[in-house]
Amino acid sequence: MTVSQTQLELFGDCFVKGTFSQEIFYNEENGYGVFLMRVNESSEEADPEITVVGNMLRPHEEEMYVCYGEWREHPRFGRQFHAHRVERETPKTREAIIRYLSGGLFEGVGKKTAEKIVDHLGTDALVMISRNPDVLTRIKGISKAKAEKIADRLRENHALEEAMVFLYGFGIGPALAMRIIQLYKHETIDLVKENPYRLIDEVEGIGFRRADEIARAQGMAENAPERYRAAVMYVLKESAMSEGHVFLRRDELNTRVNELLGGNAEEWFDEDVRSDCLQLLIDEDRVVEEEDCYYLRSLYFAEYGLAKRTKELLESDMEVPFSVGELYGVIGEIEEELGVSYADRQREAMITALSSPLMILTGGPGTGKTTVIKGICRMYSKLFEVSIDPKDYEGSDRPYPIRLAAPTGRAAKRMSEATGLPAMTIHRLLGWKGEGFEHHSQNPFSGELLIVDEASMLDVWLANQLFRAVPAGMRVILVGDRDQLPSVGPGQVLHHLLAVEAIPRVELNEIFRQAEGSSIIRLAHELKRGKLPEDLTDPQPDRRFFECHRDQAVSVILQTVTGAIRRGYTLFDVQVLAPIYKGPAGVDRFNRELQQALNPPDPQKKEITWGESVFRLGDKVLQLVNHTEHPVYNGDMGVIISVDDEATGDRPVLWVRFDRLEVPYKRSQLGQISLAYACSVHKSQGSEFPIVVFPVLHAYRRMLARNLIYTAVTRSKSYLILCGEKEALAEGIRVVQGETRNSRLKLLIEEEW
Repeated sequence: MTVSQTQLELFGDCFVKGTFSQEIFYNEENGYGVFLMRVNESSEEADPEITVVGNMLRPHEEEMYVCYGEWREHPRFGRQFHAHRVERETPKTREAIIRYLSGGLFEGVGKKTAEKIVDHLGTDALVMISRNPDVLTRIKGISKAKAEKIADRLRENHALEEAMVFLYGFGIGPALAMRIIQLYKHETIDLVKENPYRLIDEVEGIGFRRADEIARAQGMAENAPERYRAAVMYVLKESAMSEGHVFLRRDELNTRVNELLGGNAEEWFDEDVRSDCLQLLIDEDRVVEEEDCYYLRSLYFAEYGLAKRTKELLESDMEVPFSVGELYGVIGEIEEELGVSYADRQREAMITALSSPLMILTGGPGTGKTTVIKGICRMYSKLFEVSIDPKDYEGSDRPYPIRLAAPTGRAAKRMSEATGLPAMTIHRLLGWKGEGFEHHSQNPFSGELLIVDEASMLDVWLANQLFRAVPAGMRVILVGDRDQLPSVGPGQVLHHLLAVEAIPRVELNEIFRQAEGSSIIRLAHELKRGKLPEDLTDPQPDRRFFECHRDQAVSVILQTVTGAIRRGYTLFDVQVLAPIYKGPAGVDRFNRELQQALNPPDPQKKEITWGESVFRLGDKVLQLVNHTEHPVYNGDMGVIISVDDEATGDRPVLWVRFDRLEVPYKRSQLGQISLAYACSVHKSQGSEFPIVVFPVLHAYRRMLARNLIYTAVTRSKSYLILCGEKEALAEGIRVVQGETRNSRLKLLIEEEW
């Protein structure tokens, strides 16, 4: 095969052609490999033997391959060729076919058997075997069963190679192509041709436009009903995950589908066709329609389930067998023991919490929510004469009476440190098993009192899972700040529960003496009222504002963070937050620059490349999802303590320490973590950091909003550094996100069923 100019233009400016001589590493799960190649031809000067890395079907020794890609310099291993696309040259000569057949791909076929096959069938042997395996039975030593196995393996391998080329033709890169092929195997082409839209649901990284492009290229008509149904499903999912809508109304759905399909969508799909498509999705149990509102099935049952369980809690009989005087008497005892004096609203919150089956406690920073939580726990212990000392339950079958939980690991840790009582993530409380929960309506968790902190982070799905696992007779207290960002997932549970008048609630709005001296807290309360303080740019003992433009932001942040590290702060004391990931002032750029400044490449430090990320010994990393094998959860931060860049198979390639827990990661699990020198404001929810650095720029205009800015500011425990443009901050606090999320939770709780 000669590499043409057209191929170079399509697949990359550089190519190398040769045979793979040694496998250094190969991951069957994602097709990522590192190989040595003997070079026959190259578009640029290359050594006789080079290292090729990339995602590909496992190559076979002594076969000829062409790799298109680029040269990169690895700090430890030197010059490497990163392949974007790998093509096998079909063996045509006698020697090449013998090498192919005896290369280990075909069980029981060694060099002698391969020579017999080629001597008998000639250089058309591979084509002949694929068409009719019986031609092999004419060769001594090859049974009919063995001939069928050879032919099946040949067809399967050929099908996989054809599938790679087929997917490349739609602009799908090798990593994504490997993901598709590993899912569909040798049926890839047939399944993708039959229904390209299945890729949207089944393959991460494939959206509607890419699937639609494949469908149209396969001859699907622009007015095909399958196309409209796929667009409906995609719009419902995107509106849920990107905007937090639990459902879309019919007119909203039509508008969004029209925008997605573009062109003359209204002409292609008239009202009858649209109705028929929606009805089919309903009949297939993929969509639920209720009063002209269209839900994904899972979100419909989550919202209805949460509403039903909330009504049941509100209607349960949990009267406290104590007089008001007795309750105030217990509060007085606690004040004496702790040396505190509760404000009237705090006492009201404690009494309401223990007098109600369900109660909401809200308030901003410095208003004493944690103080009230501690008081509620002590008050419960005294009133019901139960111990809340964890030591009294060690080695005992008795369930601990008070369950403290939060949506993230860091929030649960803060809760435990503040109260001195055990706390855990909601997922751990529910017994997360990777694909489901141990505790549910038929197997509730144990306990008598449940307190959930950071309730603003609860989406409708997780809230439903939690409420359905609450045992009968348990009191539930939700604690949160209504002015923070809404949940990342669909719904706005805290906001909508607060709108239900039947649910008791207490809002703490007094800033206490120990917090009054904090200019950070004063700033936060000004921001949530939509105002900028006059002293915004004046240096404060715990706050600074550095004015800069977008192109200066990286430099300002680098100087700020490295300066703090030099003064003795740790990587985990200083956290950079940003509203967006991409762009010159996004999380990804900040992470690359901070990694280079704080943990640069070093021959003594091992590292490993994953996509566009480099993970190096000593890097600060963030867990992006709940780990399926270890109690590590979305939002947890740790440090890389070991890297094994030569690990193969299921051996871990790196280890991360999260507090006292050391967690191994296989190469296939590296997508679960990211660098954490900087992180998004959403990912920081539920956490606090001694020092927060938060840029506010016009470049973030589409994301800046009052609750996002407020959330970022309130992540700072001791010192806040704002940098950017004052005008951008002023514009941002005039916008409030999340208030228009579609949800019928309030209506469902209040209406008669």
